[in-house]
Amino acid sequence: MTISSPEASSLEGRPAFTLALPMLPSDHYLPLAIAAEAHGYDNIAVPESVFYPETVSAKYPYTPDGSRFWPAETPFLDPFVAIPAMAAVTDHIGFYTNVLKLAIREPLLVAKAVSSAASLAGGRVGLGVGLSWIPEEFRFLGQEMTTRGKRTDEAIEIIRGAVGGEWFEFHGNHYDFDPLMIRPGAPEPVPIYVGGTSAPGLRRAARLGDGWISVVIGEEELAGIVAELARLREAAGRADTPFEIKVICGDVFDLEGFRRLVDLGVTDIMVCPWYYYPGDTAALDHQKSGLEQFAADVIQQW
Repeated sequence: MTISSPEASSLEGRPAFTLALPMLPSDHYLPLAIAAEAHGYDNIAVPESVFYPETVSAKYPYTPDGSRFWPAETPFLDPFVAIPAMAAVTDHIGFYTNVLKLAIREPLLVAKAVSSAASLAGGRVGLGVGLSWIPEEFRFLGQEMTTRGKRTDEAIEIIRGAVGGEWFEFHGNHYDFDPLMIRPGAPEPVPIYVGGTSAPGLRRAARLGDGWISVVIGEEELAGIVAELARLREAAGRADTPFEIKVICGDVFDLEGFRRLVDLGVTDIMVCPWYYYPGDTAALDHQKSGLEQFAADVIQQW
């Protein structure tokens, strides 16, 4: 299984490197997966969006003016379709979602998709999860937004228990079901990485996650978050539990900077390397040459 752990990273003498696929055309996925594996990347991070509401009644939390920075026509493949397709043309690279909006979905259906994808991929699948900030997503999909945090807590437990392919039951405040079995089960445990920079999100990652996964973040803010995660994990009695920190840093672009991130505690560095080099960032040829050049400049120099 190639989904990277701190233990695996330390044995390799370097962090994991993940190729992030940001809003790409469908026909870029397979050639980039093949190229990433060939040039030594450890994982591929797959984004997701179910649909684009024409009008939204909340502000996007990660831009200064609260506007969405991607147009309605931006393509998003369903990750549980994209991951098995990429797994079919690769041998060992891992895959995870960054991030699946878990709170707008029924967790047993997510567990079914995850276990199916993991089965087809030979266990090379991890699950990055978040909540969703768009009220219309909850309304159109028949989910309650006000309970999204507590439902996500339960959903994480449900997915972790149900993907194993054995009898599992759950009795919570929001989800309740008697023993059931989902087959095929995932051939290995599926790690769950929790996103979010809010206080509740960090607490959720510390209590329930196998790691924390970031949005695009700056190095200075990251240092504070890593320290807070360590404090929260200590308070939750999980300080000695393996825990990944997966980061895409918006102001670090070179080997020296990536070494600083590792010194902070980062275990997995997500990159879109074609943005680091001159050229047409939308062109597949430039994307492939960019990931190859980054591998030579950084991964192979570690």
